[in-house]
Parts: sequence; structure tokens; C-alpha cells
Amino acid sequence: MPEQQQQQPASGMPAQTQPPSTTEQQPMNSAPSGTSNETVPGKANDAWITTKVKSKLAAAKGVKASEITVSTSDGVVTLTGTATSAKEKTRAEHLAKEIKGVKSVDGSGLTVGSATDTGSSGGATPTPTPPSGG
Repeated sequence: MPEQQQQQPASGMPAQTQPPSTTEQQPMNSAPSGTSNETVPGKANDAWITTKVKSKLAAAKGVKASEITVSTSDGVVTLTGTATSAKEKTRAEHLAKEIKGVKSVDGSGLTVGSATDTGSSGGATPTPTPPSGG
């Protein structure tokens, strides 16, 4: 029967090695440094704003969203690309301003040109010709 007493301390030892594994998880959860983008609220807001503006432009009539690039930094939305008319440019800027969280809209990078043949007066911008198949 003395053999059973020797097994009890042996079974108690593995229980002592388990607590260090729980302490390894604590530093991961309590990382105070702002090295992760997930902990920066502004980055998440900018991404949300960009997504909302893109969605609104895509759903809007009279706006060719595929020709407009949207980026956001600190709540300032920047629109770049080509609008088919001054009316489309103004509409895109107006739609972007309607999104919650947008501080301002910079449409200076949005040029008015003929992305497609819509009957607008000619343009000085040469149109690239696609390579002929062969």
C-alpha cells in the first residue's frame, strides 16, 4: 500500500505546469501599445466612410462609380478619377458629404472628361487604341 502514496505527488505535478499557460494569454489581451490598426478608431472610421461613399456612388444614378476612386484620411474624403460631366462631379462630391463622419470632401483630383462617348464636346486627351488581335 505505500506504493499508492508515491503516485499522488506524481499526479499533482502536472497540475502545477498548467497555470503558466494561462499567463501567456494575458500579454496578448493587454497590449497597451498602439501597434495594431485594430485598436486605432480613426483607421476603422476612415475605412467605414470609404466603403459607405463607394456604396452610395455605386447606387446613385448619373454617377459612374467605376471611374471614381475614393480614399479617406481623418474623415476627409478624397475623390479622384474622371467624371463624365461637371454635374456628375458635383453630384459625387455632394453624395460623399452626406455620409456620417465625413468632415470634408476634396474633389480636386476628380477631373471632368469623356470617360465614355456621351456626346460631350471633343477633348484634347488622346484615347488609347486597343491592340489588334492576331
